[in-house]
Amino acid sequence: MLKKERQDLVMRQINLHNRVLTSDLVQLLNVSEDTIRRDLQELSENNLLNKVHGGALSKSYHSSFDNSMVYAKDAKKNIAKKAIHLIKDGMVILISGGTTVIEMVKQLPENLHATFFTVSPLVALELAKFRMIEVILIGGSFSKNSQITYGGKVINQLSEIKADLCLLSTSALNPIDGLTDTDWEINQLKKAMIGSSQKTAALCISEKLNISLRLKVADIQNIHFLITELEPNDEKLEAYHTQTITIL
Repeated sequence: MLKKERQDLVMRQINLHNRVLTSDLVQLLNVSEDTIRRDLQELSENNLLNKVHGGALSKSYHSSFDNSMVYAKDAKKNIAKKAIHLIKDGMVILISGGTTVIEMVKQLPENLHATFFTVSPLVALELAKFRMIEVILIGGSFSKNSQITYGGKVINQLSEIKADLCLLSTSALNPIDGLTDTDWEINQLKKAMIGSSQKTAALCISEKLNISLRLKVADIQNIHFLITELEPNDEKLEAYHTQTITIL
């Protein structure tokens, strides 16, 4: 594989999952760790990603969500418009972080009256612009990689919440393996959010469908709504129609 092809694949993983581990890239691309480290260093010097210990982070994920840096922006806008239809006045909503969630918050109705619990300071700042929305930021340890709070303190607070709806950003979704991720702490956080909500909606660009990552978050049966940029009858969603899930 040529270096350009290899680095394009690295950037695709970064764009899809916001962060990558060197060890995962070594396995995925079947090259040495030194090769991946050189690739990440070169991509970092070209200002295409943020190189960190053990891997790399997306530039768009660490730029206050500058619109010019958001990957698959049009698809995420489409998802945002669909997700808003699930939100009703008076609801208590748990909401995660991520660029798709930020886009959804920006499109909320100005007169919406609801309570939002979030683990994302950036999402909380966007929600605070709405005068009739009560915003509760759940505090705990702060993940510099994911830019959300996590840990035992956060999970304890989540256990005391009975939300009507959880709006969850997604790293990977598979009809057999369900919802998966790569970070143990974030996995535990997402499990707690799902457990504290009557219904859960997975916000997922189609490129993240039919992918399985290392750590299990939840079975597909625990997801009540799947929201992608695709039409519900798109053939890429065919396998999900056999599940107890509403596709928007």
